[in-house]
Amino acid sequence: MKLYPYLTYAGVLPFTICSTCLALGIEVIPLLGATEKILRVYSLVIITFMAGSHWGQHLHLDNKWRCYLPILSNILTIALCLGFLTLPFQPLLATFVATLLILLIIDQRLFQHGFITRQYFRTRCLVTAIVIATLIIAGINT
Repeated sequence: MKLYPYLTYAGVLPFTICSTCLALGIEVIPLLGATEKILRVYSLVIITFMAGSHWGQHLHLDNKWRCYLPILSNILTIALCLGFLTLPFQPLLATFVATLLILLIIDQRLFQHGFITRQYFRTRCLVTAIVIATLIIAGINT
């Protein structure tokens, strides 16, 4: 049994909960704090984790991807951190969406070259679409 699909879909829940709360006008989640802050922090953690997974993949490759993946991973992570520290909520959400799309394009290339499985790539596509939708909903409702 592969565990990653279950963990991946479970990781979507905080995005869904936060965007639903924002759509309903719930600005604070009891015991956790401001809904926008939760979404900002969780998005940063998850998206930098995804970029970091590309960095980890480069360790097992012996081609041009061995050079590209860690560089792209670091650039995206630094850009996300700078955006997190400097951007207002809605532009930050747009930055998150753009980064998710870049990461998906990288995964698409890795899939085309046989470095990731069809099942993993399908999961990534679906989960990325859900997360982007939740971020857009959150941005519209703030």
